[in-house]
Amino acid sequence: MMGHAGMAATAVRYLRAVGAAQPATAPAPAPDPLPRQRLRAVREDERAPVDGAEFRRVLGHFASGVTVVTAPAGEGEREEGGAADGAAPAGFACQSFASLSLDPPLVSFMVARTSTTWPRIARAGVFCVNVLAADQGELCRGFAVSGGDKFAGVTHAPSPVTGSPLLEGVAAWIDCEIHAVHTGGDHLIVVGRVRALDASQDEDVAPLLFHRGTLGTFSS
Repeated sequence: MMGHAGMAATAVRYLRAVGAAQPATAPAPAPDPLPRQRLRAVREDERAPVDGAEFRRVLGHFASGVTVVTAPAGEGEREEGGAADGAAPAGFACQSFASLSLDPPLVSFMVARTSTTWPRIARAGVFCVNVLAADQGELCRGFAVSGGDKFAGVTHAPSPVTGSPLLEGVAAWIDCEIHAVHTGGDHLIVVGRVRALDASQDEDVAPLLFHRGTLGTFSS
């Protein structure tokens, strides 16, 4: 089975192919990059079938859970400004997470192709999905912004298999290796193979939800 480094190299070569990645580090020569894919599914002279604002409004009625996807700093990773290798992990808030397969155990999340965090996760080749609890709204907002040190003041420990940041107080966590990456319009569909997972032993821990642009909680 392909190891962490091999999967990381595969992910990076994929990103090179779509024109949004760092150079691959695999020993074999990388293939010539393909032309940059367009982020449109309609022709220039064709009217989009659905207005973007209306799409967001309607789909916002679908309530979802909220996660923070994290990864350890990859080999050779450097902070902006030239900090030491491995100085900081990567992470971003993600609501587009779902279970995918039981055999083998797979999960998936979607990330914008313009994300600056995704290439760092791809280089690491692994990630941990932190399912946020109802009282972690501020934590979610901190990881939803771009730039800055998202982990400042955030208590976390290495996940048991991949070493990705496991945030304190989450409702559940899923530790994964990158299994596959697919294109989906202006987003990427990342599939992870689950290596370890667990949930809070406190049955009273409620999930954090996202609905119509607002964070909230569940009540039965």
